[in-house]
Amino acid sequence: MPFSDIEIQPGGLLGADATADEFYQAGLACAAGLESEIDLIAAHKWFNLAAARGHDEAKVQRQEMAELLTSEEVKIALSAARDWLKLAH
Repeated sequence: MPFSDIEIQPGGLLGADATADEFYQAGLACAAGLESEIDLIAAHKWFNLAAARGHDEAKVQRQEMAELLTSEEVKIALSAARDWLKLAH
């Protein structure tokens, strides 16, 4: 299911205690440009974090984002997810 077909709930700042669904919603918001400009790199990052917490649909969306990004952009997204994890813990 493409992200554009999913209901998106605006989110706020996400901390270490955020749920997989909150990360997923942040990814949807970034992919759709809900609260700012469309940012597919950030969307991949949030989907990656949601997938790491077991969100199955986030795994699908992360792959869809990866297909839209260059390999360098995917590396940036993965690095951003790792950086977020370091800062959050």
